[in-house]
Formats: sequence, structure tokens, C-alpha cells
Amino acid sequence: MGREHDKNAVLELDLPSPAAEKEPPPHYHGHRDRLRERFLSQGPEALQDYELVELLLFQAIPRRDVKPLAKQLLNRFGSFWGLVSAPVATLRDEFKLSDAAIGAIKVVAAAALRMARRELLDRPVLSSWQKLLDYCQGALAHEPVEQFRVLFLDGRHALLRDEVQQRGTVNQTAAYPREVLKRALELGASGIILVHNHPSGDPSPSRADIQMTKAIADAAKALEISVHDHLVIGRGRHFSFRAQGLV
Repeated sequence: MGREHDKNAVLELDLPSPAAEKEPPPHYHGHRDRLRERFLSQGPEALQDYELVELLLFQAIPRRDVKPLAKQLLNRFGSFWGLVSAPVATLRDEFKLSDAAIGAIKVVAAAALRMARRELLDRPVLSSWQKLLDYCQGALAHEPVEQFRVLFLDGRHALLRDEVQQRGTVNQTAAYPREVLKRALELGASGIILVHNHPSGDPSPSRADIQMTKAIADAAKALEISVHDHLVIGRGRHFSFRAQGLV
């Protein structure tokens, strides 16, 4: 009898209590629902940048409070656009983000640039100059190395193609007039706009930038192709060769 009683006592001690079976939901579950509701009902202007980053991370990181991470990312890259333009390797190595989280972040930049380019295609670029500058800033301002692009225009000054011609190092890239003009002839372009970035953030042109621009402009003139401008893109700033009388 005593042994039976002891056995039952052990069994009772091993049974989990009803409270232990169901853990309370993490505090951030309610936060996620509230944040989504505010975004959908009041629009993106009702949210701060870190809250938009939280929304991006929710689906990729379902069981974690992502607010601290969102703030760390913005602090590291300086702005929302700086974050979505950040190198994949930096996001992976420095912050240990999964491919799902990186994809959620990078798709924002891809979608924004695609929409901005769509706004320029088949429209007179020279009369939509601010949109062109915004597009170039988005595409190049946060690139970690120099990139030389050419915007090819048709006879109506509408954008035919935006192509990367060369990628260089953190402080220089090479551009070859022959290759630029050969491609312009292939596309039937009647005008071009040269664009490259300075990863340092300072858009002031170097002596090599000025010499290269003159070489392309001189060669283009013989082919009756107009060089409308050369834009050097920094972070939040740009330098226009046309505005400075250098083209």
C-alpha cells in the first residue's frame, strides 16, 4: 500500500501544470500587429524609418524582437536608402543576416530603382531633370566602388538605355571614348549623358574626370552625337559638367 502511494506521488509530480503548458506570447507579437495596422491605416508617413525596417524584417525573422536590429542597421548605414543600398556581403558578414532578411531589404532598392527608371523611359529626360538626378542618386550614391554609366538618348531626348560601362576601385574607374561611342552607334542614340559616382561622397571632379569628358565630347562631336552632361554623384550631392561650363 505504501509503495503504491509513493508511486502515485511520483506520477503526480511529473505531470506538468496547466500554466506551464502554455507560455505567454512574446511582447513583440502585439507590437507587430499594431505596427502593420498603423502602416495600412495611416500610411508610411506615420512610421519612422526604423519602423519601416521592422516591417521589412517581420516575415524573414518571425520569432524575434527586431526593433533593436532595425535601429542598429540604420545607425550603421546612416539612412533608410543607405540601408537598402548596402552591400550584401556587409549585411551578411557584419550583421549575420539570413538570405531571407537580406532579400527583404534589397528588394526595396530594386523596386524603387525600377520604378524610377520606368518614369524616365520614353520621356524627354532633359525636361525631367530632377527625376533623372533622383534616379542617379538612388543608383550610385551608395555604391562602394566607382561605376561609370552612360544614359543613351534618342532624337527626342528620351532615354533609350542606361548601361554600366565600367566598374573600378574605391577611387577610380576607366572610361574609353571608343567603347562609349561604339555603343551609342549600335543603339542609334543621338545623345548621351555620362554619369559616375565618387564613393568618398565628394562629387568634385578630378583632373582625369575632366580630361576623359573632353575626350568623349570631342569624339562624339565628329559623329554628331551630343554629350548633354557628365554628372558626378556623391552622397546627397552632385556635380554637373554642363552647369559648370565644362561640356
